[in-house]
Amino acid sequence: MGNKPRRRVPLCPGSGTILKTLVVLGLLDWTRGQESQSMTVEEKTGIRKQIIEMFDHAYGSYMKYAYPADELMPLSCRGRVRGQEPNRGDIDDSLGKFSLTLIDTLDTLVVLNKLDEFESAVQKVVRDVRLDNDVVVSVFETNIRVLGGLLGGHVMAELLRQRGGRMQWYGGELLHMAKDLGHRLLPAFNTTSGLPYPKVNLRYGILNPLSRTGNESDTCTACAGTMILEFAALSRLSGDSVFEEHARRALDVLWERRQRGSDLVGTVINIHSGEWVRRDSGVGAGIDSYYEYLLKAYILLGDRVFLQRFNTHYSAIMKYISQPPLLLSVHMHNPTVSVHSWMDSLLAFFPGLQVLRGDLRPAIETHEMLHQVTKQHKFLPEAFTTEFRVHWGQHLLRPEFAESTYYLYKATGDPHYLRVGQSIVEKLNAYTRVPCGFAAVQDVRTGTHEDRMDSFFLAEMFKYLYLLFSEKNQLPIDMDHYILTTEAHLLPVSLSAAQPSCSTNRTESVPVPPEDEDPFSHSCPSAETLFPNNPAFAKTIRDGQRYLTGAGRLLHPPPVREIDVPLHDNGMEPVAFLKSIGISLSPLGDAAAAAAHALKHGGVYRVELVAEVTPPSPSSEDQQEVVPHAVQLISPPFLGRTVLTAGPAKFGMDLTRHEHGVKGSVVKSCPYSACGPIENTVEVNGRIAVSLRGDCTFAAKARRLQEAGAVGVIFIDHHEGSSSDDSPLFQMVGDGGPTNAVTLPLVFLFNREGAVLTAAMETHRNVDVLLLPKDRQLGRDRPDKMVSVNLKLRLAEEVEVEEEEEGGGPTLELILENPEE
Repeated sequence: MGNKPRRRVPLCPGSGTILKTLVVLGLLDWTRGQESQSMTVEEKTGIRKQIIEMFDHAYGSYMKYAYPADELMPLSCRGRVRGQEPNRGDIDDSLGKFSLTLIDTLDTLVVLNKLDEFESAVQKVVRDVRLDNDVVVSVFETNIRVLGGLLGGHVMAELLRQRGGRMQWYGGELLHMAKDLGHRLLPAFNTTSGLPYPKVNLRYGILNPLSRTGNESDTCTACAGTMILEFAALSRLSGDSVFEEHARRALDVLWERRQRGSDLVGTVINIHSGEWVRRDSGVGAGIDSYYEYLLKAYILLGDRVFLQRFNTHYSAIMKYISQPPLLLSVHMHNPTVSVHSWMDSLLAFFPGLQVLRGDLRPAIETHEMLHQVTKQHKFLPEAFTTEFRVHWGQHLLRPEFAESTYYLYKATGDPHYLRVGQSIVEKLNAYTRVPCGFAAVQDVRTGTHEDRMDSFFLAEMFKYLYLLFSEKNQLPIDMDHYILTTEAHLLPVSLSAAQPSCSTNRTESVPVPPEDEDPFSHSCPSAETLFPNNPAFAKTIRDGQRYLTGAGRLLHPPPVREIDVPLHDNGMEPVAFLKSIGISLSPLGDAAAAAAHALKHGGVYRVELVAEVTPPSPSSEDQQEVVPHAVQLISPPFLGRTVLTAGPAKFGMDLTRHEHGVKGSVVKSCPYSACGPIENTVEVNGRIAVSLRGDCTFAAKARRLQEAGAVGVIFIDHHEGSSSDDSPLFQMVGDGGPTNAVTLPLVFLFNREGAVLTAAMETHRNVDVLLLPKDRQLGRDRPDKMVSVNLKLRLAEEVEVEEEEEGGGPTLELILENPEE
């Protein structure tokens, strides 16, 4: 795709030397960081050997203690046989008495260059495994694990046979088994809509009186939409198109049933009527691999329809679900409403999918958020809140985080991701290894184990980790020739030429307006385009997410920050938006004319902080003193010794007129952003509410919390690492609406000070605080002298800034530029 042209950075008058110095220091700092992050060949070799040893321990334990059972019980040192162990509900629907773990591991053995073990494993599968068992299994799990495992094993066996020496006896036995299994899954598609039943009896199908299934009416979106790779591969390898036709039909139905206003899909759908049963929409459990398979179906099969559908959904995801670095589920019919305050661990695959699409920035942001969660809890909990606390404490040895780590390293070459992979390896060894394998973690808070080692641990985790630390010439196959399924099974991309798309495919092309397209909508991403002459790109993005969980301190915030500002015809939105985030603006010079000129073009412009902040000169006319306030913790054990510097508001109660301030106990609002109806009004009533900045204006939050009965509000900055030591205090302003009715005292804490308060709330049941001007805090008599800064706003399409008139004093200048130029 070629190199992306460099964009000139606008410079403030007289700031050239400062910025050049910052750039040089930034590059030196990046170089030092890279040296500490970089990994030698010897280190990578050692970790690769460690991964092999861990795999041998896990696979060897399964073969020794569990085979031919479906899974290993690593604490009991025996196999899990369905019907012989206590029923675990739907979890057991993965087990079909078909040596699940062995089949799921076949192509992993080849990737890890264990070719003797692979040949032996194929012989065992062909000799021992039977598929006509009277067992009700999950259609989804059996497809991705067993059918995918048989196909991946067949592809690898054929490759080795063609090379000569190995597998010369092989005659397509795994493919024959795959076709047999495919026919056993087909009865599930016997519905009026074409969406498959969630379960099927391997021997009796659906409608047979002996099947013990067929009464289900609902299935998850991922369950119905994650068939196309395996079924299409089976069709093209076997020459029988019936499998691909059914999988395409199911995808057609899901596409037709999307919410046309938002282009989102729900989580659970009725297989007969096609009506949505659960309308929450996200990228985690219940939907995840539906999106994954749309993009990968295009890669595997070359059918542009799948790419068009994926792009349509992806635009909706980035508009409604993605709140970088978070990925929050919303209501498909009202996507501005979040339905959960937590995220599940399955969404950890999504950064890897974004890499395949070429959208690196949000992938890096979300992955770094997930990395911070693992640093706090050792592993990703099965679900965690938007405040990164444990929601469900299980960790089932899921591989999705390792998967995204692998993709990001291959896209960026950044050694940071090698270090992340190394931490995964070390934690698995330290906290999940047991004498008979590796055990899932029942609760990451206690570290207690659970007697299960799911087959995907061998199928995916070790595959991604080994690939992460391997160069191309160290692998027995060329990974560029394969697509990895959601279970990490290998399917050759050459299948797109195996036969034409199904003639019965009735999918219509999705028109994509040219103005909505981006450079990656219809092409494979280019690393040169993604990282144009900027080796620090990924690190710069990561640094903005490094302290999401509250651990550590951001000692040197990035000197440049960006926000997107929508500009519309009324000309008021930019000002209102900037006011809502605490920046008060006034026109300077020809700014009004520049704004009028910029507004002709509409669209989205970008605001960049481009100058270093320094104290203004005494002669500055626009100088306005910001009176520092304080949040003083007065309950035991603090007793007034902990004082947090806070900023005031231009509306609400004027604390400078209240000699003794306002006292109260603190409680977090729910939702934490206070941008929706307050759910914990009983707790908030009569107390000082703590709310996170962002998503709506300070005034809107204050009105809601006042209505809920709060006696004060403390806002905490959502920009991680911000501190009153590094940033000038500012006064919060209203949103353009009437604020006279707001009578609460309102103060603002930067992120680091806010972390002190929230940590105290987590540690102590009741925390009482005093809100007051800082010079009146208990035990202090001398006021602080505050320094303020000038703010200048300039809207321009030109990237060059005219020379500043002398004598105007140091300024913080905001430049609005068109990002498309």
